[in-house]
Amino acid sequence: MSENLRIEVLYFKGCPNHAPAVEHVRQALRAEAMQASIAEIEVKDAAMASDLRFLGSPTIRVNGLDVEPSARGAQTFGFGCRTYLEDGKRSGLPSQQSIRAALVEAASVPHEVNA
Repeated sequence: MSENLRIEVLYFKGCPNHAPAVEHVRQALRAEAMQASIAEIEVKDAAMASDLRFLGSPTIRVNGLDVEPSARGAQTFGFGCRTYLEDGKRSGLPSQQSIRAALVEAASVPHEVNA
């Protein structure tokens, strides 16, 4: 039920991985035959980064959950670049596999409205 998916791409202005991250999400949606809008949220300063629990640019969340499961419990927020661990290597973008897994996970969980 992809109509209940809420996808956010959080980034800071000038991030070279912002546009590729959005395109990765679009590709993952197509691959999973899902449709959802993508909210692009510009994080403007460190205070906003802390408020949004921003792990760095770009951060991709599906229904509020980070696409990188190991990062979901992170408590270190800040205004900087982000890397993702993929097959023992660091990358500025999450893999298609990670994004697709997050989409499938979110679609299989009943939609909850945040209070």
